[in-house]
Amino acid sequence: MNTISDQDQIKLFLSQPDLHISQINALNYLDANHNFSQSTLSLVDALESTRHERDTLRVSLAASYSAIQQSRTEMATLASLRLHSAQELSLLGHSLVDELSSLFIQLLSDNSQATGPPTLLEGVEAMHRILREQESIKAYVQVIKRALQLSEAAVAEISPNPPIVVSNYRSLQSLVGQVKQGCSQASDVTGEVGISLRLVTFLEETQRRTWSSMKAVLSSFLLAASETLHWPMPIDYSTVSLEAKKSFEGAFHLLLDFQEIGEKLHTNEDECTRKDGLYPIQALVQPVSQRFKYHFEGPRQTNKLDKWYFTHILNVSHEHRPFFDNVIQRLLVPTKFRDIDAWREFTSNLLPSLSRHIRRTMPMLLSHPPLLAHTIYQALAFDASLREDGFSLSGTLVGRYADDAEWQGVSEVILGRREWFNRWVEGEKSFALDRYHDILGAKDAWAIADDAAESEDVVGSGSNIDLRPTVSARQLKALVEQVTDRYSPLPNFTQRTRFLIDVQLPLLEGYHSRILSSLDAFESLSSSFVRVVPGALGTAPNIDTWNRGRLTTGVDGIMRLCKALVSARYMSTATEVWGEDLFFLELWTEINLKASLRARAELHPSLPNLKNSSSDVPDGTIFEELVQQYEKLVTRTEEMIVQHICSEVEAAWNQGSGSSHPSDISISPTLLPALSVLSSHLSALRRTVPRATTSSIYRRRAILYRRPREVTDAERKALQREGELWVETCRLVLPEAGERVEVPWRRLLQAGRILGADDEDWAQILKVSFDDLGQEDWELKVTELIYGAELTREEVRMIARTREDCLL
Repeated sequence: MNTISDQDQIKLFLSQPDLHISQINALNYLDANHNFSQSTLSLVDALESTRHERDTLRVSLAASYSAIQQSRTEMATLASLRLHSAQELSLLGHSLVDELSSLFIQLLSDNSQATGPPTLLEGVEAMHRILREQESIKAYVQVIKRALQLSEAAVAEISPNPPIVVSNYRSLQSLVGQVKQGCSQASDVTGEVGISLRLVTFLEETQRRTWSSMKAVLSSFLLAASETLHWPMPIDYSTVSLEAKKSFEGAFHLLLDFQEIGEKLHTNEDECTRKDGLYPIQALVQPVSQRFKYHFEGPRQTNKLDKWYFTHILNVSHEHRPFFDNVIQRLLVPTKFRDIDAWREFTSNLLPSLSRHIRRTMPMLLSHPPLLAHTIYQALAFDASLREDGFSLSGTLVGRYADDAEWQGVSEVILGRREWFNRWVEGEKSFALDRYHDILGAKDAWAIADDAAESEDVVGSGSNIDLRPTVSARQLKALVEQVTDRYSPLPNFTQRTRFLIDVQLPLLEGYHSRILSSLDAFESLSSSFVRVVPGALGTAPNIDTWNRGRLTTGVDGIMRLCKALVSARYMSTATEVWGEDLFFLELWTEINLKASLRARAELHPSLPNLKNSSSDVPDGTIFEELVQQYEKLVTRTEEMIVQHICSEVEAAWNQGSGSSHPSDISISPTLLPALSVLSSHLSALRRTVPRATTSSIYRRRAILYRRPREVTDAERKALQREGELWVETCRLVLPEAGERVEVPWRRLLQAGRILGADDEDWAQILKVSFDDLGQEDWELKVTELIYGAELTREEVRMIARTREDCLL
């Protein structure tokens, strides 16, 4: 079948008609549709019909021409538009090709420039990463929204009427557990823990806040009920109405039930709610804490550094103890908290307010050492007072779950901070040293205590019972004991050792050094007149030679030595007594048991040497080394006193040794100055040092005359009388010594009796001394003749040969 295209058909329609062809087509049409053999009328009708159809077709043709013209116009317009669009699309296509080429180049670029723009691939990856994060954030926000909704619902379902409903809280707890597990698994897969960890932390904090809010709602019910009891004023429960009691006890037990539910819910979680304390008592402490803040943390006059708040907490604890012992303790009996001591739990919940206030005010106290020290003493006294009242963590909820139920005390808030403790020690050391220098710098520092109050300030017993110290020694002893009182309440032995070594020992060492330097200066002045140590034993600097000699001679000199003696003896006895005190015995034992304290003690020269100690509990005391050092000073001073007295007596005697005296006078006048010097020195000793020390010094030097030549009869009698006069002088000065006053002089007296013996006694002395008698017989005979046997047989013979009438 031949087909023509639309374009050929349009051309055919637009061509002029062919008359011949039209006639043929008309004839064929008439033949096909009309039978002209029947009548002419049908032809006429056909003609009319055809004309009519022609007219119709003409009308249709005109319409077609009009439509064709319109269509051609529209098609021309549309073609123009399409052509314009095609041109624009062509330009756009070229632009897209260029852009694709550029993007392709960018996609293949390595982008090695750090400051250059990112590649397309990097940009796409970044967009995908941001998209994933946004999707994760959306999921997290949905989880957070759900958690907050459950939190609000959990708090809203708490009511003052039992039973307690915690279904929403359980749902919240379950949600938190699921999220934790999911985040943990996701972190194991992806290795990203940042956002997951923050989400888990937020949910856990939300759970804790929810539980706290639920507890706060129930606590508000209890506080409302307690207001009818006039809490926090002291409560007389017997006067409270039955309705008020019922309301209070119901709210109290409701909180206990809530805490029991919490312990069941949080069994496998590290929840602080298990160790917070007893919920009802925590609620009752809230008004007390608010009142504490009102007085000590607000703008009121009570909020000052010199207003002490420890007494306030103690008073609150004491005032409410009957209520907690008698009422609250009874309410705990039917619960699972029956083992809790109500008063201890209440006091334990009071302490955080105190600790918080201490931490808040401590930065201000550090710049005021006296206030810092007083605060620490008050804290230590507060701890001691509570312990005396029977407070401990045993019987509290915190103590139930704690591995070590020993209460460290409120003072540990300060002492546990190294920098705060160091600041306190430095302040105490500075105070003690300033006081020490004031003591030694006083005008009466080396004066002997004379008044009744000072005379009673003695230490020790026996030989030192009548020891009167110098003012400096007495005040130093009081200062050292004051330091002991300051740090003795410290619970930590390391801190006690620090105080001992840094504060106390330097005081004792410094005083020892001062006395030692004074003795050195005294010896130097007595021999070469070098400059004295300033301030030593009451001496003054820049003194001339005459004054230097005056300070070390006569009674002034012996008094200076006596002051050094009584000061050293006083401190020696004091340190010995301190060493036997239970406090220092415990400290010394602890130092020996702990390696760190032991090592530190071994480095200090004033503490006993522990390197050779083989026992866990050492012998001796902590001040044993200092006692020995002071005793060495005592021994040295006593020897110097003996040497000083003997030297001055001998010097006074030698000044007139060349003079003569008439034969009818038995006593030489040259002896009187020596006797006077001896008497004045012994009198000074008797007034200054203890009786036992005076006796010890008095007996220290035995005197025996030795003459290189024979003595005449007059001289023999004078020598005997002189010996007796020495004893009489000493007897007058030391009346309390009795017959013991002769002890140092016995050899001299016995020698004088040999020299002054009459003819009969003299003959017996010669016979006994030069005959070959046994030792016992000789001592017996000599004792009968010269009233003693302190002289040996050779000494008796030597003395006898000095007489002119001795021919042996």
